[in-house]
Amino acid sequence: MSSLTQLQRQLVTCTCCPRLVAYRERVAREKVKRYRDWDYWGKPVPGFGDPYARVLVIGLAPAAHGGNRTGRVFTGDRSGDWLYTALYEAGFANQPTSVHRRDGLTLRDCYITAAVHCAPPGNKPLPTEFAACRPYLRQELLLLSRVRVIVALGQLAFSAYLVARRELGQPLPTPRPQFGHGRTYTLGDVTLIGSYHPSQQNTFTGRLTREMLAAVFRQARALVDQP
Repeated sequence: MSSLTQLQRQLVTCTCCPRLVAYRERVAREKVKRYRDWDYWGKPVPGFGDPYARVLVIGLAPAAHGGNRTGRVFTGDRSGDWLYTALYEAGFANQPTSVHRRDGLTLRDCYITAAVHCAPPGNKPLPTEFAACRPYLRQELLLLSRVRVIVALGQLAFSAYLVARRELGQPLPTPRPQFGHGRTYTLGDVTLIGSYHPSQQNTFTGRLTREMLAAVFRQARALVDQP
């Protein structure tokens, strides 16, 4: 069993944040009408993908009726529909859809994780919850040793990566990188790309289009494929 697999199994048993534990378990019990027949996951949602990935995608947290229901990050919600379509088009996924854990989806040269691994009320983790979950992100950064491109989905994921990087003793430039869609920073041997999160708040308003998201992953592909 690899160290990454061990980390995933450890993460799934985490109960560090009482507010998140109570919320994720209540959602799993109460469900919503359209998913009454589902056996909700109701636990922390681990990272997913290729352990030898050169591209790491960092999101915010599982959706209450997405990852918290299906047990896989960005699976079973509209954000995932957008993300996996973009990954498929860039050659990082074998299919453009992600419906449940046994739907045959595999990632190639890509791994997806989150800044916080439990579904938070209102999609808003507290600062203490980011801090409690950060050791998992730090460990993932160490274990995914081939990563050359980080795609941070949203400002909070962007900041979570920078904090984890600093805590690992890895250098940050001055001035500190600032989030923006498509902004790219070279941090030693890693390139950090910011992207708006494919949440409905961004996609329904047109702040993020499918072409904008696709362009981010085309850039990631070009970066890892360059000689």
